[in-house]
Amino acid sequence: MAFTERSAATRTSILEAARKLLIERGYEAMTIRAVAAQVGVDPSMVMRYYGSKAGLFSAAVDVDLRLAQVPEPPADRLGELLVRHFLARWEGGLSDDVLILLLRSASTNPMAAERMREVFQTQIVAFVARVTGADDAPHRAGLVSTQLLGLALTRYVLRLPPMAEADPESLVRDLGPVVQRYLTG
Repeated sequence: MAFTERSAATRTSILEAARKLLIERGYEAMTIRAVAAQVGVDPSMVMRYYGSKAGLFSAAVDVDLRLAQVPEPPADRLGELLVRHFLARWEGGLSDDVLILLLRSASTNPMAAERMREVFQTQIVAFVARVTGADDAPHRAGLVSTQLLGLALTRYVLRLPPMAEADPESLVRDLGPVVQRYLTG
């Protein structure tokens, strides 16, 4: 389906409203009608663009970790640069609400959990395989994910004071060696 500039703006507004509702009230409250009301369009317009609530949810949590933007470092700096990249992705120049939204949703919503698994498989495992060449890249990627998702959960969702208040460079210094070990140790 070809979209005009006007329809692209409407699609963007619909996605923004869906994300806002997901963040504020969760998946159950993100109904087609509620999203349409936020945007000021007929619910049929939301259905036209996204097909269903599941389709809208999937589009709203479309995550690109932008791992291609992680510089090709010396092998002994992979962990540091990956932690730095994720911090930038969560709160720096590369940030958006989609990652945190997906993290919040994944523990209670099967579709979000499936989307998280897709991101892991298609982006994180692929990145680890590319930068390490390791035969056990999926296992290493899983270990890296425990650290990065744990950091995201404690810093952005639970807001545990030691993690929420830590400056990014301290986190890079503390977590970089652990991630490095998982990648190359």
